[in-house]
Amino acid sequence: MDLSKMAVSINKAINTQEVAVKEKHARTCILGTHHEKGAHTFWAAVNRLPLSSNAVLCWKFCHVFHKLLRDGHPNVIKDSMRNKADLTDMSRMWGHLSEGYGKLCSIYLKLLITKMEFHVKNPRFPGNLQMSNRQLDEAGENDVNNFFQLTVEMFDYLECELNLFLGVFSSLDMSRSVSVTAAGQCRLAPLIQVILDCSHLYDYTVKLLFKLHSCLPADTLQGHRDRFQEQFKKLKSLFYRSSNLQYFKRLIQIPQLPENPPNFLRASALSEHISPVVVIPAEASSPESEHVVETEDLVDTDIPVLPAAVETKFDDLFGTSAATDPFNFNSQNGMRKDDKDRLIEQLTREIQALKEELESFRLESGRLCQALRGRVSELEAELAEQSHLRMQAAGESEFLKVELDDLRRVKEDTEKEQRSLTEIERKAQANEQRYTKLKEKYTELVQGHADLLRKNAEVTRQMTLAQAAQDEVETVRREMQDNVKAAQESADRQEKDQQEQLQTIQTELLSSREELITLKTAVTSSQQSSEELSAQLSTLESHKVALEETLSQKEAELAGLGEELERVQSSLANERESGVKTAEALQNQLNEKESREQALESQLATSRWASLQGALEEAQRIVQDSLALIDDPAHTSCTSSADYLVSRCQASLDCMDRLQSAKEAFLADTTNVSELVRAVTKCGHLVGDAIVQGSATSHMVPVEQADALSNSVKACGTEALSLLGSMKEQESLATADGSKLRTALEEILATAEKLRPRGLELQQGELGDLVEQEMAATSAAVESAAARIEEMLNNSRASDTGIKMEVNERILASCTELMKAIKELVLSSKHLQRDIVESGRGAASMKEFYAKNSRWTEGLISASKAVGWGATVMVDAADLVVQGKGKFEELMVCSHEIAASTAQLVAASKVKADKDSANLARLRTASKGVTQATAGVVASTKSAKSQIEEKDVMDFSSMTLTQIKRQEMDSQVMVLELETRLQKERERLGELRKKHYELAGVAEGWGEEEEGTG
Repeated sequence: MDLSKMAVSINKAINTQEVAVKEKHARTCILGTHHEKGAHTFWAAVNRLPLSSNAVLCWKFCHVFHKLLRDGHPNVIKDSMRNKADLTDMSRMWGHLSEGYGKLCSIYLKLLITKMEFHVKNPRFPGNLQMSNRQLDEAGENDVNNFFQLTVEMFDYLECELNLFLGVFSSLDMSRSVSVTAAGQCRLAPLIQVILDCSHLYDYTVKLLFKLHSCLPADTLQGHRDRFQEQFKKLKSLFYRSSNLQYFKRLIQIPQLPENPPNFLRASALSEHISPVVVIPAEASSPESEHVVETEDLVDTDIPVLPAAVETKFDDLFGTSAATDPFNFNSQNGMRKDDKDRLIEQLTREIQALKEELESFRLESGRLCQALRGRVSELEAELAEQSHLRMQAAGESEFLKVELDDLRRVKEDTEKEQRSLTEIERKAQANEQRYTKLKEKYTELVQGHADLLRKNAEVTRQMTLAQAAQDEVETVRREMQDNVKAAQESADRQEKDQQEQLQTIQTELLSSREELITLKTAVTSSQQSSEELSAQLSTLESHKVALEETLSQKEAELAGLGEELERVQSSLANERESGVKTAEALQNQLNEKESREQALESQLATSRWASLQGALEEAQRIVQDSLALIDDPAHTSCTSSADYLVSRCQASLDCMDRLQSAKEAFLADTTNVSELVRAVTKCGHLVGDAIVQGSATSHMVPVEQADALSNSVKACGTEALSLLGSMKEQESLATADGSKLRTALEEILATAEKLRPRGLELQQGELGDLVEQEMAATSAAVESAAARIEEMLNNSRASDTGIKMEVNERILASCTELMKAIKELVLSSKHLQRDIVESGRGAASMKEFYAKNSRWTEGLISASKAVGWGATVMVDAADLVVQGKGKFEELMVCSHEIAASTAQLVAASKVKADKDSANLARLRTASKGVTQATAGVVASTKSAKSQIEEKDVMDFSSMTLTQIKRQEMDSQVMVLELETRLQKERERLGELRKKHYELAGVAEGWGEEEEGTG
């Protein structure tokens, strides 16, 4: 088949006319896919059509594509999966319309995507879903889990089919004969494919549910049965409504479902199930093609018949053929020319009447043939249904025979059932064990995830501990050195004192001996001069005795001193030995400390480098994500302003200076890695943000400027990745140069400066006065809130008692502390703003400074409004809680909202402040106080909530295994419902925040800025 012919048929089948797709064009497309064994030509032709701008065109595309998925080549599904993302985006786009073909196109596209996904997951199912029972069993691979999952997927598939059915019927005015109009047939024509799919899906779902009920408990499949019954009611109603439409009566014979759904709890009910059979007559086609066929048949049959009849009648009347003598009419029958003319006219009229009669006969015979063919088709369908019923009756009889045999073997099967019951209990225990293991595995995964989240904090804590251990080692070393030195000095000093005492004793001993010798000499001389010294003899003798006694005392003292000296020497020797042992022990401890210190140093160095590597990898990942976001089709709808891009580029350039200084500091001292890690992380975030904002800004500017800005952004991302990659290696860290990245950022900054709006004049007096008014209003709101809280506290003390008074006092006291902290924060913000204005205005006035820095001023105004509003709302929530009419969660949310508002005020206040400003330090301290007070409000609220609310005691001792299982399933259902509600509320919260962002942008003039940029 010529592919160009297929392309022409595609364009003829998919057009903007609101008529049904002609069957011959769709059949040509189907044959084309079988000819080329794929759908490349189809998608090449479709991609050139404006499907997103014309709903009728998209609707007819869905109809043709559905036919190709059903009857085309099997590779059509594989080739079409490449366009799944485009179909999803188109469905989402048409889904924004609430009526007409737009809503129908969205539903139809979702159905086609579901059909493709189903056939990709289950390749055994052909596109037309025609399978035998054996093939259906093979599709599940005889695994109950596969059958369970396959049933769920079929439910989802059938749900999409029913949604399209309902969508088409709801879009038609059924009070009129819409099925005979071209517009109505355009909407109803795709439902033929839907009816074919639904009949097979219903049949397979019934068979799979009977199979599941034979393998699983009935309670487990309660959800399946409920969902089947809901879909059964919808499908039966839709089949009934479709069979009454005139359009479907001549194109398709729609089966009727039974009055009641099958009873899956009774296994014999499977034999009562009759598979719905959809019959399409052989001549069924669109009205246009049928009309053409009938006309051609009439023309073909009229041409050879009429001339023969006319010629025969002419020869009978005139006796000879015109070929014998065509010019001699008078001589042949003797009639005049006028009579002949009248006869010819009469014969002509008779011939015309015969033609009309023959034509009516042909039309009537054609209608009768068509009716007979339809009747034959109906009889064939009835014959097939009767054959199916006969087979089911035979199967049911065989089933009854088997059941009779089973009843006879009941007594023998009792023991087998007992064993099977034991086996079931064992399987139940095994399933419970597996569930326990899965739960433990899930807990381990959650714990592992939490450990990974705490990894960075753990590395930082290890660095701090290592530094503390190093300081401790230094302290212990110095203490041990001081102790050894002091011990040595004490030992030396004691030894010196003992030596001095010994020398003193020896000196006294020598002097005593010399004195004794002198006395002996004197005695000798006195004996010689006895005559002269007789008078002094007695005195000398007594003195001698005294000296001898003194000498003996001195000798005894000397002996005692000698013993003392020996004792001191032995103790000194012992002390020296213990000192040496202590010194050796201290030296060993010192060596161990040094070795452990070296190990900690190496571990600390490894941790530092690992943390730096992690920061670099994270920065690379951020930049790569930002670059990938540029080519994301979903990002094309994002826009940004040139002013914001300038601020992001300026912040990135400032961060580059910080990164360079941090890198130089790290190269000088490798222990100072924290500053480099912070600089790398911040640089990655800022550069990635600059890339994203640059790409978003390019969507708002002309094409040439947008291309230049996109190229600059991509070059910036490439240079950032190159710089981070060179910093990951220790050898190239010192040579890593950020000048190229700085140049790329400066190019983006220059381009953004050119794109900034010009001529926007601000009224100086209004902004300056508005800042003062908003700050004053915020202070007044905080003061009013504090006064109301004090009043509520006094009223609660006067009226409440017991636990309620305790709870109210705790909550209101924490709210009072929060109001004090906010008051301090607002005051600090005022002082800091005054310093900023005084240091930055120069010779200009305060109002001129506010007007010059209009964006900063508008940020201050917005932040002040948010703080005042948050304080008022929190007081209202606290009042309701104290009265017992409010919720504790509202108070906690208000507290978090106040924390966010004050953080916004702090950020807006310090964005232009000097980092060494004393007022900035006080503002940060006040911000920490607000954070702590907010945490106190939340903690007191949670404590009060837990104190007031009663806790139910869970007692399962009186429940059976079946009851516990049912309660477990009910709990799982409740958990799923709550998770669904939580997901919906989170989505609603996201939409509210998005809308708040848009309204805030309108209030602060973002829209005007974008118009100026454009």
